Amino acid sequence: MSANQQSLLASQKAVIDNLLAVQGTFFSGFEKLVDLNLKATKAALEDVAQKSQEAAELKDAQELLAFTSALVRPEQAVAYGKDVYEILADIQGDLSKLAEAQLAQGQKQVSEVVEQFARNAPTGSEGAVALLKSSLATATNAYESASKAARQAASAAESNFAAATNATLKAAADVGKAAKTGTRSRRAAN
Repeated sequence: MSANQQSLLASQKAVIDNLLAVQGTFFSGFEKLVDLNLKATKAALEDVAQKSQEAAELKDAQELLAFTSALVRPEQAVAYGKDVYEILADIQGDLSKLAEAQLAQGQKQVSEVVEQFARNAPTGSEGAVALLKSSLATATNAYESASKAARQAASAAESNFAAATNATLKAAADVGKAAKTGTRSRRAAN
């Protein structure tokens, strides 16, 4: 087998390996989402059963009011959303790593082709070879800068999501405290 055929087979194998890795990443993420949804559904059904029993034991309107205000628990929805976000962020991170590895491999191959061209270039083409090498270095630097900016943007988005989650949980806790205080005030007035 010639070197070109071996190189072509190696490239095809690398492409297939990358496709399988991407497929595995998506499948793993899907599996995590299904598991999360099953757990959330199970917890919701158990909560409904418990709350149904509690509702059957209510005696007056004040207990009903306290019971209904306790039903609203946004922290569960926020926690679920956070879990979904983390799963999707993991998938995105894994896909980014695969893409970066693929790009690095492609850059290495282009660099090897440029070096081979430089070795076999006719006399007098040194300027063209230098321009080609300079263009390759510029493209590599541009990619690294863009990649760094994308990682910083992803980190900022993650920080913003965490801050929004914490603010939502705090607001929900404040509303819950206010509802309990209002219920106690009404009970004391009666």
